[in-house]
Amino acid sequence: MTYETVLYDVADRICTITLNRPEKLNAWTRQMHLDLKDAMQTAGADPDVRVIILTGAGRGFCAGADMGGLQAIGAGGAPGDRSTKAGADLPGGSTLADFRMNYSYFPAIPKFIIAAINGPAAGLGFVIPLYADLRFASESAVFTTAFAQRGLIAEHGVSWLLPRLVGLPAAMDLLCSARKFRAPEALSLGLVSRVIADDKLMAETRAYARLMADTVSPRSVAVMKRQLWEAEFQTLSEATVQANHEMELSFQTADFKEGVAHFLEKRAARFTGK
Repeated sequence: MTYETVLYDVADRICTITLNRPEKLNAWTRQMHLDLKDAMQTAGADPDVRVIILTGAGRGFCAGADMGGLQAIGAGGAPGDRSTKAGADLPGGSTLADFRMNYSYFPAIPKFIIAAINGPAAGLGFVIPLYADLRFASESAVFTTAFAQRGLIAEHGVSWLLPRLVGLPAAMDLLCSARKFRAPEALSLGLVSRVIADDKLMAETRAYARLMADTVSPRSVAVMKRQLWEAEFQTLSEATVQANHEMELSFQTADFKEGVAHFLEKRAARFTGK
């Protein structure tokens, strides 16, 4: 799979998608938006992919929107693709319209997504990994929302998502001050789940991804991912009714039978996702 601005690689049932404009700290362009969305949807529909890792080439994750594009908007140019048209339908994943928008579509991908944040993550480069299912950061990672320093606002749903991750006061702080903060603070806020030495980030992220790819049911992961994201819009009663229905469906699957069999037979699991 070849793209202009991202690298796409599949090995050991793990798809690694790398933002690939290292000379610009992977600054975001319309082409990168299109490439990443297509790559994510391709990986989501690939039965040989069980986990997706998103990272950046070179010394940064994503420095935010390319300044050339922002200059064009400031000069009265076209703002680019800012519509709310839903993404393409995929097998599995959330069906909520909220998760089918231009920048909020990761929950609609029926594979577990890990963001490996390997350096600066600013503006849109800060928002994108928030939609991943899990975030690991390198020790040298630096974060900033940046919007307030550009005369912008909390874009792309971050005003909804960030408070759910770090709480309202912290979200207020990070968005309105646009201050820079480092990986240890991101960990203490709950923004990332692990801080890892720079030279071990990808190895440890891949090890976690291999654990998931090799030992858990991909069907179970897809359903639980959908449950967790959609629960943000549900009452406890609605979430329970949905869970009861999904449990009945699980009892009928090959993965459920395999889950019991490999435990009783004391052998490695051979899940198929069916």
